Amino acid sequence: MPPVVIDLNADLAESFGHWELGDDEALLPLVTSANVACGFHAGDPRVIRRACAGAARHGVAIGAQVSYRDLAGFGRRFIDVPPAELTDDVLYQLAAVDGLARVEGSAVRYVKPHGALYNAIVHHEEQAAAVVAAVRAYDPALAVLGLPGSAWLRLAAEAGLRTVPEAFADRAYTPEATLVPRRRSGAVLHDAEAIAERALRLARGEEIEASDGSPLRVDAASLCVHGDTPGAVAIARAVRGRLSAGGVTVRAFTG
Repeated sequence: MPPVVIDLNADLAESFGHWELGDDEALLPLVTSANVACGFHAGDPRVIRRACAGAARHGVAIGAQVSYRDLAGFGRRFIDVPPAELTDDVLYQLAAVDGLARVEGSAVRYVKPHGALYNAIVHHEEQAAAVVAAVRAYDPALAVLGLPGSAWLRLAAEAGLRTVPEAFADRAYTPEATLVPRRRSGAVLHDAEAIAERALRLARGEEIEASDGSPLRVDAASLCVHGDTPGAVAIARAVRGRLSAGGVTVRAFTG
């Protein structure tokens, strides 16, 4: 049996001004890829630069976590933005984070949409195409991270971009392999040990349990653990430890 290799990603730079969310410094030694907020759903220039500096120091790959322009709603509200405008918004965010990353001796290596945009472009063809257009215009060598089977990954692949399917260790899934909406009870998981065991099963390509109890297989090259949930660092530490104990090599998909 070939060795199992998986990337472990988390959301960073989600604080803003005096308002703090998550513990970037504690998460960085545990993950291999950092989804850095770009200022549209969270993050300010100082927070973003600090996250990029930390990622560079720890050898963690930097990804631009682009979103709708929705700072008040933390990017979790769908916005019916025209495709051309969405393309420009994504380009703006990419350039901002990449510039700060380069100042710190690194660079953006991939793109991962955030929140409502992530969920919308699972099925929303026009918006998915708009985000693909932005990535191709900025740097077609960038990888893109998203939900397996999504319009986003399909259109990105058709455009010649490298696509990376991901799974969520700490989120509940519907039987259709989409994420259970956050407004529903049980959408976010909190038991660190249960999440860690689930992460190991996902990494190995084994079945997990969907929200209705049915078996579900999610093929993924990267696992996400959220940085903004209570106990996020303990969860990430449990996941990293369980993967290592299970013989899984944790390594960034970008190299």
